[in-house]
Amino acid sequence: MTNSTKNTPLPLDTIIKGDCIKGMDNLPEKSVDLIFADPPYNLQLGGELMRPDQSKVAGVHDEWDKFGSFAEYDKFTRKWLESVKRILKDDGSLWVIGSYHNIFRIGAILQDMGFWILNDVVWRKANPMPNFLGKRFTNAHETMIWVSKGPKAKYTFNYDSMKAFNDDIQMRSDWVLPICNGGERLKNELGKKVHPTQKPLSLLYRILLASSNPSDVVLDPFFGTGTTGAAAKTLGRHYIGLEQCDEYIQAAEERLNNITPVSENQLTTLFTPTKKKAQPRVPFGMLLEQGMFKVGDILTDKKGNLQATIKADGSLYTKEGFAGSIHKVGANAQNSKSCNGWMFWHLKQSGKLQPIDILRQAFIKNNQSLFN
Repeated sequence: MTNSTKNTPLPLDTIIKGDCIKGMDNLPEKSVDLIFADPPYNLQLGGELMRPDQSKVAGVHDEWDKFGSFAEYDKFTRKWLESVKRILKDDGSLWVIGSYHNIFRIGAILQDMGFWILNDVVWRKANPMPNFLGKRFTNAHETMIWVSKGPKAKYTFNYDSMKAFNDDIQMRSDWVLPICNGGERLKNELGKKVHPTQKPLSLLYRILLASSNPSDVVLDPFFGTGTTGAAAKTLGRHYIGLEQCDEYIQAAEERLNNITPVSENQLTTLFTPTKKKAQPRVPFGMLLEQGMFKVGDILTDKKGNLQATIKADGSLYTKEGFAGSIHKVGANAQNSKSCNGWMFWHLKQSGKLQPIDILRQAFIKNNQSLFN
């Protein structure tokens, strides 16, 4: 890396015209927080695809998706991933999307290059294109691979935000979202699609919400019509787009100019990721000495099948003779390596089994001065 490259300021919130590899090579090392890549799929379409009514399906026949061989495609993939790895921060991450035509080849290359796979996420299309020939299953999904730079990288994952986004249920790795159509699909003056594989904004919104923070720099080496930039601008992130096609760039710029930027005040009030406040550490014995439990009380699992008795030192023991903390005894009772004893063990109160965590929360609430 030359000194001029090292000292080059980042071209934030801009689209750089030209080859993506050259464009990335002109950026400073370790300067980007998140990269989303929607590379050519190398679809290898042999001819025109027709509907039953003999109308033509608008597939991908652009030159940018054509490669002479798998070896040529793999070489191209390694080159742009080398550039990605250089500009990605050590705590950054990369998402790559593809279909069965290319995603397995990309996955192998990512592992060969030392990237660490965090998840493969399936985008299940709510309204996929039918299989008109009836010779295969309807291709109703695409696969995204989410990676960090290595197994010990401290990447961003806004777990609590994604759980809140999903009605307080852990976000799964299969996302049901509609394809880009209707008013969202960008069209030219002739009414034709500007880009054959425009991704829905909802997909990028979710990716950026999960794995970046406000003011982070998000780069898309295959910018197309700017869905990544639109999601970034909507969520208060910076974007850098790399794109060769003038038509795509023009459409992306018009699209992005119509999005109102997020103000600094909004960044701190509306766009800061949700973080679950860490629970104060409360030893079980503290609740025992405060009289919230009694020596000899029987704790059970939520069904009342497993039992343990409270000892004077705050440990539990079972009829089988096993003794230890609420967590250790809970794990032993389930033949498990670990257990959250506060949620596993229950105590009967007013004729109803309640998790003992309810008593812990009540103690914390009534004794805030102990935890400030």
